[in-house]
Amino acid sequence: MPQLKALKYLLDIRIAVERIEAFMSDVPDVEAFQKDLKTRLAIERLFGIIGEAVNLYGKVEFVDELPDARRIVDFRNRLIHAYDDIDELVVWEILQTHIPALKKRVDELIR
Repeated sequence: MPQLKALKYLLDIRIAVERIEAFMSDVPDVEAFQKDLKTRLAIERLFGIIGEAVNLYGKVEFVDELPDARRIVDFRNRLIHAYDDIDELVVWEILQTHIPALKKRVDELIR
């Protein structure tokens, strides 16, 4: 059933966002983020999960329901395929601006 699959992907995104928030609770600023390799690597992995879940969600529902869906998938692909060219400041900016918007929209869709 597409609705159940869509819900599963939304929940995968929501769980990944919650884990990102938990990791970020100990990171007060961009300088601390840049120095914390474990947190950066964990968050990059979670971004990969989010990107893949958004991609799969788009196969069962209207992907336009999620903000910046194409950019999320593109960023996931960059993390995976251009792993040696990741700008920590870009990741930080995504954490600060796009993750809260994504979380809000996913929560709305889950309800």
